[in-house]
Amino acid sequence: MRPEMRPDIAPDVTSVALAVTDGMLHFELSIAYEVFGSAPAAVTGPWYDLTLCGPAPVPFGPFRLEPERGLDRLKDAGTVIVPGWADTDTAPPADLVDAVRDAHDAGARMVSLCTGAFVLAAAGILDGKRATTHWAHTDALAARHPEVEVDPDVLYVDNGRVLTSAGKAAALDLCLHLVRLDHGSAVANTAARRLVVPPHRSGGQAQFVSAPVPEQDDHPLTALLPWVIERLDEPLTVEDLARQARMSSRHLGRHFRAATGTTPLQWLLAQRIRHAQELLETTDDSIDAVATATGMGTATTLRRHFNRTLGVPPDTYRRTFRTRNPSLPAPVIPVERP
Repeated sequence: MRPEMRPDIAPDVTSVALAVTDGMLHFELSIAYEVFGSAPAAVTGPWYDLTLCGPAPVPFGPFRLEPERGLDRLKDAGTVIVPGWADTDTAPPADLVDAVRDAHDAGARMVSLCTGAFVLAAAGILDGKRATTHWAHTDALAARHPEVEVDPDVLYVDNGRVLTSAGKAAALDLCLHLVRLDHGSAVANTAARRLVVPPHRSGGQAQFVSAPVPEQDDHPLTALLPWVIERLDEPLTVEDLARQARMSSRHLGRHFRAATGTTPLQWLLAQRIRHAQELLETTDDSIDAVATATGMGTATTLRRHFNRTLGVPPDTYRRTFRTRNPSLPAPVIPVERP
């Protein structure tokens, strides 16, 4: 999934409205509330202004929610989030669909988590767009809304003003993606650390984790990954990693594949790109200096890999990030350590 740099998103995207109605899934709603409801302690800049919108009160399984505003206030938000919809065999409430459609027409950035895609689809917001939902419901979404291009093999889809996530944990991936778009990689990494999750996962719903931390203290990669992160500026090879881990290159590859779903070199490249994002966001270092600090060697190599991975060259990434966040001070946050 390659995030696009989009100047067309409204500047008030940090005004977030969370649609809450009877029939929403607890997990996805809680994820959105946790991510956007309060800033991580290490983040000193502005955060999100989150409002719960819905008919009050809302029965929520054994819980009871009391939204702060009605559904009609969704249209006043810069970002509207629709959590998972429990009963995909039943049409979502007409007042919810109408409110979501009105918010989209008003220019809000629309986000669905898991089966919340059924609500966006019912409002016609996904027509002609690529979208995803929980893998168990992709066939139903495609059958019910043939005008939607349903992709069952991704964690989330970013169409700019309309974003959809796959099921359950992928909702957290999309929420952190939004934080990354709005506040930058360093802040998103800080939010991920607070949640004790990887800051970014890429791939499909049978995805790999790009920067995992093996849970077992005696796992062969537990000591290796922090060692690599500390040396991203060095021209590391698979042989170097294998030597540090005291195993053969083939054995190392098997451990990496089992733990991350990818190869040592692909994982290493992902860390170099992420570190480059942080440097571009938080420093005025030249592209050559960023290339050196991330082990890319030359600006040409950095530009090639950065453009291939993120869809834009590093110069454009830096310029767009600062244009999108002109009031945000450069965050002084340490580079993530596994």
